[in-house]
Amino acid sequence: MLHFNVLLATLEWPSKRPQMQQLRILLFSNIVLSMERVRHLKAGIFQALAHPTRLAIVELLREGELPVNAILVRLGIEQANGSQHLSTLRARRLVNSRKSGNQVLYSLRDPLLLEVLDLMHRYSMAHLEEDSALLQELKAEDAS
Repeated sequence: MLHFNVLLATLEWPSKRPQMQQLRILLFSNIVLSMERVRHLKAGIFQALAHPTRLAIVELLREGELPVNAILVRLGIEQANGSQHLSTLRARRLVNSRKSGNQVLYSLRDPLLLEVLDLMHRYSMAHLEEDSALLQELKAEDAS
């Protein structure tokens, strides 16, 4: 964020050379576009994780590389459903896949994802009691 503020201050500096001012504006607009692309990338990652089955797959892969069949059996899901979820995770580059003989093995692309999920778990647990109380209030209102 500091670099962004310095760039913004530089952009506001008057320049005696119009080319320099144009260069500053171009640089600033490229940085803004890059930040927007990063936001879209992050949103895509969260969208990929926004399904309980995909979260369960990632949590299973915490243990290490697993064949597709083991993932399907442990989660109790059908092959077509599992393939669709694994495809989404692959498309967002959250998991790696490799063939070994007639099996496809999956692993997490980066263990940093587990740290993100652990933080989300802590966040959820911290607010679970508050959310439960709100849900009870809403149910009580509906009953009356």
